[in-house]
Amino acid sequence: MEFLRPATWDEALAVKAEHPTALPVSGGTDVMVELNFDLRRPSAILDLNRIGELDRWSVEGDVVRLGASVTYTRIINELSGPLPGLALAARTVGSPQIRNRGGVGGNLGAASPAGDSHPALLAAGPDVFVEAASVRGTRMIPIDDFYVGVKRNCLAADELIRAVHIPVADGPQQFSKIGTRNAMVIAVCAFGFALHPRGRTVGTGIGSAAPTPRRAVEAEEYLRGELEQRGLWESGEPLGTEVVQRFGELVRAAASPIDDVRGTAGYRRHALAVLARRTLTWTWNDYGKQIGSAA
Repeated sequence: MEFLRPATWDEALAVKAEHPTALPVSGGTDVMVELNFDLRRPSAILDLNRIGELDRWSVEGDVVRLGASVTYTRIINELSGPLPGLALAARTVGSPQIRNRGGVGGNLGAASPAGDSHPALLAAGPDVFVEAASVRGTRMIPIDDFYVGVKRNCLAADELIRAVHIPVADGPQQFSKIGTRNAMVIAVCAFGFALHPRGRTVGTGIGSAAPTPRRAVEAEEYLRGELEQRGLWESGEPLGTEVVQRFGELVRAAASPIDDVRGTAGYRRHALAVLARRTLTWTWNDYGKQIGSAA
């Protein structure tokens, strides 16, 4: 196995073009487990840890540009304000040691349906983009188009993830997941939810309950319609049991889970409906308080 360690981003792109099967590594929290258990044996490892720009984030207008290697710990400590949903998801990732090493770029690269960052990124809206680059240039991939199959993304063989562009939250966001224990666990299922008052839309993200992370589009459209028709964006009044219940049902219908060692498909569907109802209730309560304090 060849070990490749570029010092700059341009060098990394050149190396990736020359060695398209090389496996990128930054935090290594997924890759090293697979190597240790001999589940993967790539021809080459592409170590990105010397490339400092991948560890930086910035706010450009109303968008956070999050470097691919910014760790979950830093997301929690530095970005809970502009990216509350992603910060909540980051808190559920592994142990402190894992959060100190892992980042969203690696989660995207692995494209596991159980990845904790995916539901939060999807819920943040269609204006989330993955910045991918190669020696041929840079392209911005909409988050909805990024996942193409089980542990498969749309990156070309010579591309690397440079950053993720995520709109600054303009409303409350939530994330919740269920696992076989309270910590250091792969999700049985997960759900991200966000209110976007500026555009009068809502966002959802389903994890570990389909071949790829996905949004619950019908649930989003149903809730958006209810909020608009009843003037709830302006009033912040309670949604009512019927709306919350229906939202949960539509989220459950959007999933296509399987039975595996962590849970059955039936349990995942039930749990997603519960998570959807809870996150919607928590988020709407927060929004109502914001409306009340602004009045």
